[in-house]
Amino acid sequence: MKISIITVSFNSEATIETTFKSVANQKYKDIEYILVDGGSIDNTLNIAKKYSDVITELISEPDKGLYDAMNKGIAMASGDVIGLINSDDLFCDNKAIEKVMNIFEANPTLDSVYADLYYVSQSDTDKIVRGWVTGKQRPFKYGWHPAHPTFYIKKSIYDQYGLFDLSFKLAADFEIMLRFLDKYQISTQYLKEPLVKMRLGGETNKSFKNIYKQNLECIRAFKKNEVKVIPFLYPLFRIIPKLFQFKK
Repeated sequence: MKISIITVSFNSEATIETTFKSVANQKYKDIEYILVDGGSIDNTLNIAKKYSDVITELISEPDKGLYDAMNKGIAMASGDVIGLINSDDLFCDNKAIEKVMNIFEANPTLDSVYADLYYVSQSDTDKIVRGWVTGKQRPFKYGWHPAHPTFYIKKSIYDQYGLFDLSFKLAADFEIMLRFLDKYQISTQYLKEPLVKMRLGGETNKSFKNIYKQNLECIRAFKKNEVKVIPFLYPLFRIIPKLFQFKK
């Protein structure tokens, strides 16, 4: 059973080699690794050349942002399962993909798998700052959702239910998970352990303004997918679980 792993990048020279090494070290062998670069002008592509034996497909061209690049990667993918690893993230260990694929192989009709995640220091990926314990599946309107970098999905689900909606600038990952899990109720299984280390400092959390905008986009995602939610309560439902999920 083949998995396609997609990394999108733009001027990512400071962190992307760690990502490449993390993929290269995976024990699972049937991996198609796709790099979708936005036309980097730093050393990103030169670093990528060092991993030509790991990177199966590479394109470098201007795009419309992170989610557009992800859509390009999904369109290129030929694997049965698709996973995304960001250019500043890495797998927790060299059996991460093997653990995911063991679940899919044991459950041939399963649509998706999700897991937990560690937030780590920008400068030291061995320093765990916080942990996201996703927990058992619940309705999104109560504040639950998987950590997107740990969400592995059958290619057939993208083919059937669509790609990232580019009208969402900060919450397209939230919208697509809501669409798949709540609206279309695809099957999923929880792998109760951290699979990915994510460096702190993402686009959404750079400012309170972005956090506010993301919450507005989440409310719009509910409306778009015809999921009833109480708009003024949802931000609280979203924040309160994180007080328990994120641990120092």
